[in-house]
Amino acid sequence: MNHDENNAKEFKINNSLFSTNHIFNFLSRTQHTYLEDPKHLLFSLSRYKFVAKMFEGYANVLEIGCGDAFGTSLVAQTVGKMTATDLDNNFINDLNKFHPFSEKINFQCKDFLKDFYINEFNAAFCLDVLEHIPQSLEHTFLSNILSSLEINGDMIIGMPSLESQIYASSISKEGHVNCKTADELKKLMRSYFSKVFIFSMNDEVLHTGFAKMSHYIFALCVKKL
Repeated sequence: MNHDENNAKEFKINNSLFSTNHIFNFLSRTQHTYLEDPKHLLFSLSRYKFVAKMFEGYANVLEIGCGDAFGTSLVAQTVGKMTATDLDNNFINDLNKFHPFSEKINFQCKDFLKDFYINEFNAAFCLDVLEHIPQSLEHTFLSNILSSLEINGDMIIGMPSLESQIYASSISKEGHVNCKTADELKKLMRSYFSKVFIFSMNDEVLHTGFAKMSHYIFALCVKKL
């Protein structure tokens, strides 16, 4: 049996749940994105693919702010154990009932401004979350994530760059209260991790080019302090 066949065997879809009605019960954000701007789905999945490649082979990974978890399954395929969290209990209830990979992904309701796990995960990531956290609360948010990581745990944060906001919609700008430049994100995360590597993304293309021209930025953070 080759590698791909083995992966397919180990990562089965729960076909009894994989129906149109069930899928539309929980993919509310993805439905909206598809109807408003279909190409943005490609951009979003590309971000998850980056995380999946960086954390490939990790034993126990945490996602903060999974939403409808459309991209979470990409990461779940490459790691040993996947826990996806969101503060919206309605999302989590639907995900546990209807998500086709609910047997592989542990969905839990968790607000990292108020709660945390205790040294449970060897890696964590959050995509399109930090920009929604007020700067006055980001230390609490990040500290609770770090408390959830094992010693030497790693993390990836992805967010729209501050420079991109001149092109953002008015609705996006209302929620984006804490966007950062690449330098600001690196400086922030160096307070919590030994090493921080910045990557950029324009549309679905990952690169290490001129950060001020990047629409989206990642901080790959290694070995928590």
